Amino acid sequence: MTGSGKRTSPLRFPTPTRGRRRSRWLRGGAALASAALLAGCGMVPGSAADDATVTVMTWAPADTGATNMPGMPAMAQAYARWVNARGGLGGRPLRVLTCNEGNDPAKAAGCARRAVEEGAVAVVGSYTRNGRAALPPLEAAGIPYIGGYGVSDDEFSSPVSYPVNGGQSALLAGNGIQLADVCERVSLVRPDSVSDSVLSALLNSGLAEGDHRTAADIPAAVDAGEYREAALAARARAGSSGGCVTAALGERTAHFFDSFRRLPQDGRKVRVASVLGSVDQPLIDRTGGAGSPFEGAYVTGWYPEAGDARWAQMKRVVQEHAFGDDRIDPADTGVQTTWIAYTVLAQAVAAVGDGEVTAEALLGAFARGVRVDTGGLTPTLRWRYQDMLGEPGFPRMVNHHVTFQVVRGGRLVAQREGFVDVARTMRRADL
Repeated sequence: MTGSGKRTSPLRFPTPTRGRRRSRWLRGGAALASAALLAGCGMVPGSAADDATVTVMTWAPADTGATNMPGMPAMAQAYARWVNARGGLGGRPLRVLTCNEGNDPAKAAGCARRAVEEGAVAVVGSYTRNGRAALPPLEAAGIPYIGGYGVSDDEFSSPVSYPVNGGQSALLAGNGIQLADVCERVSLVRPDSVSDSVLSALLNSGLAEGDHRTAADIPAAVDAGEYREAALAARARAGSSGGCVTAALGERTAHFFDSFRRLPQDGRKVRVASVLGSVDQPLIDRTGGAGSPFEGAYVTGWYPEAGDARWAQMKRVVQEHAFGDDRIDPADTGVQTTWIAYTVLAQAVAAVGDGEVTAEALLGAFARGVRVDTGGLTPTLRWRYQDMLGEPGFPRMVNHHVTFQVVRGGRLVAQREGFVDVARTMRRADL
């Protein structure tokens, strides 16, 4: 984890060049649009010549050999079509730029610089593992990063970041609590990296809430072709009966559990578990639904299960404004995070009032304590000093709640109603 443990606050950055930058963009709009397309960026056309237009960017990786999140920019574009059909954000047209950050630090930094150059007032609902490269250009320009996916440590420490979930850390702490009551022994399979070594401490902190013994820590290469050795070790350490194997390998989690499923049967009865983002409804559907290796799995998430009625409005927007775009799956965690992030943007813009919506105005709205109601998809969100967890590694975390789900009949359903607060568990973790 990164971060100092000092509480950070939204900063009011000077933006002396913003007006000149916007003027240059307006004069060269056609040229910049062509450049954006060549660079892998796109946009939802808005009234670019209208000073009231709210321009934002959403970035995510697409067409790479690693994690891809094409549904996030696609959801942002559908949201823009929906809100503009309703008159915009408080009468202001919403213009969404999109960019492929390519799972590459240089490309991620390039997306951030383009957001600055094209006058974006915020980056919203985006995904990057390269926060260390992507966030500094936004910090220098004073542009808020609203509702990132939560996969980068920098999202929980940067003074311009406004996270809407608790990231991987909250999920692992919650997963420990979820498994403490149902597993005799637990094995954790996680990425073999220094930064991911803290995941076992977070899981163990959750297990300790139920006076459970610590989990066996099984590091595994995230780019492995198969995971037979890790699967054998995890099953053995889970014990002969009543044990659980939980894995948090991102997109490689499915490969791990495929290797786990193929192990020769030895009479052991071991249940499986994971966290949302490593396992979600689209993955369960792709791997056989009720016949998938995830049937019966315990899964810790950030939000209510995909079938919850609180997602109804998002689903209507996708149905009516995505025009059959198959990149958008309403059950995908990235799509859901983008919807929540744009909900935050809309309420922050409303808090600005009749004034011009600038990056500085949005930062001011957050600093004044705008309260964001996400319709029950998260607890009420607010980013004042007293709302932030203020712990090393995640000082700016404001939503430290998770949900407990289980796979039944091929569907992720609630194991426990409501949210579980893991703030105390995270504070007690030996990081």
